[in-house]
Amino acid sequence: MAKSTGRWKCPEFIRFTVACAVLAATNVAQSEPLTLSGGLTSRFTDNAARTSSNETSDTETRVNLTLAHRTDPGKCEARTAAELGYGVWHDDTFDPRNYVALDFDGDCEIARGLSWEVSDNLRDVTQNARASDTPANRTRKNVFSTGPVYTLMLGKLDQLTVSAKYQNTDFSEPEDPDSDRYIGTASWNHLFSQTLSGGLQFSTNQAELDTGAEIDTDVASLFFSKSWQATSLSGSIGVSEIESRFGGNSQTNDGIVWNFSLDREINPVTQAYIRGSRELTDQTSDFDIRFGEVVFNLRETSAVEVTALNAGFVRQFSDASSIDVGVFGNRSEYFRTGEVEDSVGFSVNYNRTISTLLSLQTRARYQHRTFESDGINSDTYSADIGLTYELTQAFDVSGRIGHTTRDSDSGASEYHENWISLSLGYQFF
Repeated sequence: MAKSTGRWKCPEFIRFTVACAVLAATNVAQSEPLTLSGGLTSRFTDNAARTSSNETSDTETRVNLTLAHRTDPGKCEARTAAELGYGVWHDDTFDPRNYVALDFDGDCEIARGLSWEVSDNLRDVTQNARASDTPANRTRKNVFSTGPVYTLMLGKLDQLTVSAKYQNTDFSEPEDPDSDRYIGTASWNHLFSQTLSGGLQFSTNQAELDTGAEIDTDVASLFFSKSWQATSLSGSIGVSEIESRFGGNSQTNDGIVWNFSLDREINPVTQAYIRGSRELTDQTSDFDIRFGEVVFNLRETSAVEVTALNAGFVRQFSDASSIDVGVFGNRSEYFRTGEVEDSVGFSVNYNRTISTLLSLQTRARYQHRTFESDGINSDTYSADIGLTYELTQAFDVSGRIGHTTRDSDSGASEYHENWISLSLGYQFF
């Protein structure tokens, strides 16, 4: 629920309801069937609080529902992926907790060239990257955005797009800053050929945090998009200025900003990608949702320069197995305090169908984090393996076993954890 800050805010459950109502309205004419599944998972761990000493064993049992849907093309379109769960710790290591995740994007054509967009993204995010990732170190972040987009064709090769959006960011924990954000964007796009387009974009972003801080960001950039038979490349580069004001003090910073996305089909069974972005922003923006490996320091309420890179490939093999390999790196530089936080790592997922009813899943991950101001380095290693057996077409059972180790210059942040889980899953439709 939203916190009272002297401004009216749409509470989290109302925004969720509005998003679902918009989705329902778009489904009247035509739609693809909903997918709804449920599950029950019991997970035992020998170090529930992930502490360096006095480890405590406990078991969490969680029930969850997962929904996915995409409407057919039309004047109104929407995409929804949502998960709702509830978990209980048997020995009360943590309080019972509900788990919610939501990705919703919808738009409706109001008139020729004019549409209205709505999106809502809900995630559990880490509050303090220096501490262990436990329920006590998480907060729920909801980013709701809505507004009109107008597109005008200037001849056959040129297009002008203007948009205005209101964005609200809500955290479930009262010590984390909420914000209202007003975003205006204007862009001109020129079609140079059937496979190449580019143009100019200007945007202004005004954020009001409930702490009383105000953060204004202006960006001017050049952008392009190019495609080949098996490759697509898009990106932008420009300049940005960010001004933060709080308690009568003002600070202004500027810099070069950019983003790019490269997708390549190496062969019919192998796809590769590279993504990157640098922005001047703040912790209440949706950057960490768009680049999931980024963890903001929520104790800060100042401007931040954040750079994120990730790359990987997915390959299918003839023996009904597949491998997904990804590498990532990101840096956050907080202007007010000068703190710099870096993170690099990789992940490997391997899946194989052993028989018609039995499949194998393995995962491995490594992450190195550096906190420059504290002189602290940490390394986290994790791996797990699991089997899934289909009892019926809609009902399956799976088991997993895993281990996680975190080494750190700060002894209090180190821990070792062994865990095992058993799950039942059922697809209702």
